Amino acid sequence: MSFVVTPSAPAAVPVAGTAPGARFPVHRIYCVGRNYAEHAKEMGFTGREPPFFFLKPADALVLVAAGETATMPYPSLTSNLHHEIELVVAIGTGGKHIFGYAVGLDMTRRDLQGEMKKQGRPWCIGKAFDHSAPIGPITPADKLPKINDAAIHLDVNGTQRQHSNIGKLIWNIAETIEHLSAAWELQPGDLIYTGTPEGVAAVVAGDTLTGSVEGLQGISVKIV
Repeated sequence: MSFVVTPSAPAAVPVAGTAPGARFPVHRIYCVGRNYAEHAKEMGFTGREPPFFFLKPADALVLVAAGETATMPYPSLTSNLHHEIELVVAIGTGGKHIFGYAVGLDMTRRDLQGEMKKQGRPWCIGKAFDHSAPIGPITPADKLPKINDAAIHLDVNGTQRQHSNIGKLIWNIAETIEHLSAAWELQPGDLIYTGTPEGVAAVVAGDTLTGSVEGLQGISVKIV
């Protein structure tokens, strides 16, 4: 096979606790909207509404190595960049089973997202921009028997912004996969950003975000 332009390198996330250099090849990135009740309330919604989804491109990932601080450029066209800490589910063999989990950030150009909402237009410009999906190493699922009751939190410059528990997901991991699978055929390499708890807020250039999910390798990202 020959290409008329040079193809980009495929997106791939390091896997913790495996052979050096082992990578999880990324197919698609699905994200769940408003999947914690308190976050839904702070966004002006209440109740257990049916789950809904949006996508990010695989090359929106920012890989955050264990123990290191990655950088994310402050994006264009916005003056209201928000953080959203999330548990990420990695889909494995046959698109049926969970390969593992990671800590991720769904970075959002909130002003652009809000304008699209008002106009009844897609959110892509607010959610699916370059560098909008930082992610830490993936930990295999068999090493995390208590992920459904794990604490999740995010600090900005050492001050806590978000803190909750995976058990507070409106649609739990299994239910989310079930709903997603009704609309798309999940594939090996798919990532699911499962939603963010309350406490989302703006960040600016110079801020450092540190996030964790209990049992997983945390992430640290500096906005530049």
